Amino acid sequence: MRVLALNKGTSSLKYLLADVDGAEVQKRRSGKADSIGAVLDETGQEGIGAVGHRIVHGGSDFTHPVQIDERTLSRLEALADLAPLHNPPAVAAIRGMMVALPGVPEYAVFDTAFHATLPAAASTYAVPLRWRRDFGIRRYGFHGLAHRWMAERAAAYLARPLESLRLITLQLGSGASVCAIAGGRSVDTSMGLTPAEGLVMATRSGDVDPLLVQHLVRLGAGSAEQLWSALERESGLLGLAGEKDMSALLELDSAGDSAARLAIDVYCLRIRRYLGAYLAVLGGADAIVFGGGVGEHASGIRSRTLTGFDWAGIVLDQQANAAVKGEARISAAESPTAVMVCPVDEESLICKDVAEAAGGPRQA
Repeated sequence: MRVLALNKGTSSLKYLLADVDGAEVQKRRSGKADSIGAVLDETGQEGIGAVGHRIVHGGSDFTHPVQIDERTLSRLEALADLAPLHNPPAVAAIRGMMVALPGVPEYAVFDTAFHATLPAAASTYAVPLRWRRDFGIRRYGFHGLAHRWMAERAAAYLARPLESLRLITLQLGSGASVCAIAGGRSVDTSMGLTPAEGLVMATRSGDVDPLLVQHLVRLGAGSAEQLWSALERESGLLGLAGEKDMSALLELDSAGDSAARLAIDVYCLRIRRYLGAYLAVLGGADAIVFGGGVGEHASGIRSRTLTGFDWAGIVLDQQANAAVKGEARISAAESPTAVMVCPVDEESLICKDVAEAAGGPRQA
């Protein structure tokens, strides 16, 4: 089956046109574009059997890929408040493709779906029952496609069944999250009701005291809406150092910039906290896997994050860490826990999921 996968971000549109045959994805064309029309100009329309869209938030209802109709779109639009930077652009892309390719079935593949396996203790907030019962307040988790890809690739690279592994996957990009995976199932993850919880990110604060907004409102710092927006768009690395690009921050740090050093220290410490916590959740790990733009390319961040974890059986090969390109193991030979870098390919996973959901060749 020929599938067109669309991955609509906040400011970019990644695409992959591929032929799917069982577990094999033969890529025909991929790239980034600024519009649906540009994608179709690049890929052409001939032979497309289905279109797949990455949807960040599927709520409690969507735990597997589904074919899109007007009812589905209405339900996705209702989830916009939980992922305001992601769900509305994705819905717009779906509607645009419906106009461009009428009659071609479209499918939604959800980032939250991988975390549907979270046990109740990990998915439940300690808040009043009426909030949980009446408003669906719970932890959902995100970056599920990325975490699932890293888990499956790590198992293949290590030549071990995924079901036998304890993995900690780190998706470090503009958005960032960490996931504890046992037996191929997500058992804990850093993002929660929305993608704002957890790690320090490019412009998101990650974890903060829940009464922070109330405190700042009382001090006259702004309205609740303004402060929530600032936590989403003006915080994180940008708020700490005035710069959100990690490569630029690393250069500034090397030049002695104290704000950049603080931003990187805060960023890495937050990752280390979650890494230590998830080692406890899993009872140790067979592998630590880095993905995402920062995770794949910033050797200094990987090194700062893992330094001092010898007690947990995590020892980096510093030469391998500095030289890695593509998918590779970067842990020392004597390290009981493997450390890997794994470039994430969400679009290929979307293509496979869509082909299976559409009744094409099923994954082996």
